[in-house]
Amino acid sequence: MQQFSQALSDRQVMELALRLGERSSGMTADNPAVGCVIVRHHENHTEIVGRGWTQIGGRPHAERVALAEAGEAARGATAYVTLEPCAHHGRSSPCSEAMIEAGIARVVCAHADPDPRVSGRGFAMLEAAGIKVEIGLLEASAHRQLAGFLSRIVRGRPWLEAKMALSPDGMIGKKGMGNYPITGSQAKRRTYALRARADAILVGVETVLADDPSLTVRLPGLEDRSPKRIVIDSRGRTPLDCELVRTACDIPTIILTTGAMPADTALQLEDLGCEVHLVAEDPSGRVDVTAALDELSGMGINRLFAETGATLADAMLSHGLIDEFHLYCGAKSVGEGGMPALGPDPLETLAEAGFEFDEARQAGDDCLQTFLRPASLAALYEKRK
Repeated sequence: MQQFSQALSDRQVMELALRLGERSSGMTADNPAVGCVIVRHHENHTEIVGRGWTQIGGRPHAERVALAEAGEAARGATAYVTLEPCAHHGRSSPCSEAMIEAGIARVVCAHADPDPRVSGRGFAMLEAAGIKVEIGLLEASAHRQLAGFLSRIVRGRPWLEAKMALSPDGMIGKKGMGNYPITGSQAKRRTYALRARADAILVGVETVLADDPSLTVRLPGLEDRSPKRIVIDSRGRTPLDCELVRTACDIPTIILTTGAMPADTALQLEDLGCEVHLVAEDPSGRVDVTAALDELSGMGINRLFAETGATLADAMLSHGLIDEFHLYCGAKSVGEGGMPALGPDPLETLAEAGFEFDEARQAGDDCLQTFLRPASLAALYEKRK
């Protein structure tokens, strides 16, 4: 229990709930990463009696964690939750039912849940029990934070973030140089943080062949946050001795391929611990990237982080599949032998694809610019209208 010497506003408490929800991003399986705070408001001060966030694997839910911490202090209190409390029976009874049983008097919720099993039923259960329900506080912030879950439920595919590092002369690397460094150590640490909040990392087989990446989170204290690794490999070119395959028994590695992959290659990859999934081909005979996202949605992946080379980025941009783009701008030009990406003017390429500038931050000598497709966020509301 934490007591503040002054009364907190609804907005301040919801901001805390959103920060709590962010803690479990990328670790809740197919469940949303939700935050919940339970408080008792007094005339001149506020007591926080319970805090919770969705736990690893998606259970228990944030509301149940907060209610357990609050105990009897929940009776007559206000609960702030970032997503509508569930109304369906799964591995446990509904969170709405738990709030009713605990005696919560008021629920302030940031965002409705479009899941057909909930979709207003949670609010209806609470109101039927005499609980005051208020909806929409900091909804835009919750919408952005929950974009992965909302995307999978509403659009049937993960929220796709792409990352690319370009030199000042527009190069992604240098021919024949393998994993050519475009950015420095601080930018790498930022990339690890982006990986940690994702459910899975996606790369093309060309990246595997050129860089032999591990795609793990190498930050102190966050090593266990390494997500699943996904490789798009249309013809079965993933080397059996590459880092992703060698560590597949420790960190899941999934290969998305077509019928062009030899059967014995698929069996060898599976014997080494990889999962091999056959998906539809596009007209060129390669993995259809839209079908690939559909497949990943069926696996319960909410937020997908693609570390793209030029080929994969072009394919995804041309199909309008990227929702958020993280563009690192390195400090040093590559020069002769450089491999270009995103055309002669990367910013114009992103603008033509419907992206708008969102924010920029410095990472040592490098700069990270984030671009967002407003149409992607707007599409996540479609089922609610």
